[in-house]
Parts: sequence; structure tokens; C-alpha cells
Amino acid sequence: MFGFININKPQSMTSFDVVAVLRRITHIKQIGHTGTLDPFATGVLPICIGKATKLIEYLPDDKEYIATVQFGANTDTYDLEGEITQTFDKKITQQDVENILKDFEGEIEQIPPIYSAIKVKGKKLYEYAREGKEVEIKPRKVLIKSIELVSFDYENQRAKLQVACSKGTYIRSIAYDIGQKLSCGGYLIALERTKAGMFNIEKSINLNDIKTLEDVEKNLINPLEVVPITQYQLDETEKEKVSHGMSIFNPHPTPLPLQRARDRKEIVFLVCGDKIHAIGMVTEDKIVVKKVFEVL
Repeated sequence: MFGFININKPQSMTSFDVVAVLRRITHIKQIGHTGTLDPFATGVLPICIGKATKLIEYLPDDKEYIATVQFGANTDTYDLEGEITQTFDKKITQQDVENILKDFEGEIEQIPPIYSAIKVKGKKLYEYAREGKEVEIKPRKVLIKSIELVSFDYENQRAKLQVACSKGTYIRSIAYDIGQKLSCGGYLIALERTKAGMFNIEKSINLNDIKTLEDVEKNLINPLEVVPITQYQLDETEKEKVSHGMSIFNPHPTPLPLQRARDRKEIVFLVCGDKIHAIGMVTEDKIVVKKVFEVL
């Protein structure tokens, strides 16, 4: 079995829990996810089945979310699962939120939450937090492609935001930082990932609908549909060479996409029909085989 499944992760499950469920159903150990979602978060969680786990590094890493921020308090985790550390009496308006969002667009520096899995000196930040130890957390550059206000509830002091961002962005930190800038506190109370690369929420599958091996097979997505890499169709002679890890030359006129790939020394998918046979790198007049998929 080789491909992806676009799972809509339910609330109160970890990303690894989802992987564990699919391992039990398929009896396949080689299964992984492409990006962690916090247990309280829901939405798009692409799952790799079999040797498709080798393709994770080639997937687009942009993300989109619908986030709900509660103003009026801060928590130690920057979300609803933490302890409240400070409260505020200040009331803000929809206009206040709309004005401040402009400060978060583009490339920004963001300090990750202390309750996160980022490692400092070989130790995860949340381990320092649980031990009550202080540690220096360095800011990281992230790209916020867009951040827009979807709705605002003045009475309950809540804002729903739509965020498109780069990999590694902490939406919890955005909630906290907005509250800091508005001097009213803020923490995340709901999060739904609506897009991860080419996987979107509209075409996701509820985990409860995956009960059998046949359900997995039926919903399996061909990597060629979701990984935007140049494709090179192999003939039978080339296929034989590639199967043994041998480099191949291009004996016929180079298609334009492959020519561009060659100019940039780019990764290409070596394809037989509609299946990936191997991954290669185009250099000068040949394609060097990097990975071979034994079972397709």
C-alpha cells in the first residue's frame, strides 16, 4: 500500500493516536503524519501509508487555519488547556482587532510557547516547563501570508481568524501576541486546520469512517496528485536501470519541465504509468537515482 490519506483529525486525539488507529486497521507499521496537530485542534492531518513516508520532505508545507481567540486572559500554554496566569478588564472592539492584524502579515519573528516540542539543548521546551525551569527561547522567523478577521463577538470578547502561514508557525503564539499588543490578553480556544499543502478540509475523511483495510484503500491518494514535483516517464530500459539504482541519460529531446529541472539540479519523480518508481536528481545530462520504491 502506497499513498496518502487526508484525515480530518477529531478533537481530543493526538496526531500519533490517529497513526496508531490506522496501523491497527491496516497492520502496516510504516505509517506517519506530515505535521502535528495539538489534541484540542481538529482538521486536515495528511497521513502517509507505506513507502509514501519517504515523500514527506517533498510535500508543500504551507498551512491554513481557522482559529478562535478568547480575549481577556492569558494562559501558560497560550491555549484553553493551560492554567490562567493573568486576567484583564479591558474590552476591545472589532476595529481594534482588524487594525492590529496588519502587524502580523508578512515575515515576522515569533517566540514559540514554552509548552511546545521544540528542543533547546537536546530537551523539549515542555519538559523545562513541567520541571519549573527557565530556559531562553529564541524567536523564529515565520511567514504569515494572510490573516483576516472572520467574525467578532464583542459580548464574549472572541475573534475568529483565518490564517495562511508557513510551516512552523504557532497559532497559539499569534493569539497570545495579539492579546499582548491590545493589552487585553488572549489565548486560543479552538483551532481547525483547513489546508496543508494540497490537502484541504473539503476532501478530508473523518477518522470514524475508516474502519477496514478496504476503507483505507478506497480513500488512498496517489502521491502524484498532491506532490508538485516534475515527472519523468521511464521507458522499459530506463526502468530496469533505475530499479538497480543506476543513473540514466535522456536519449530523446528533453521536455521543457525536465529541462527546467535540469537547469536547477532539481528532484524529479521517475514514473511508470501513474505510479512513482523512484526519485531522481537531474544534473547536466543525466538523472541520478536517489530513492527507489521497491513495491508500487
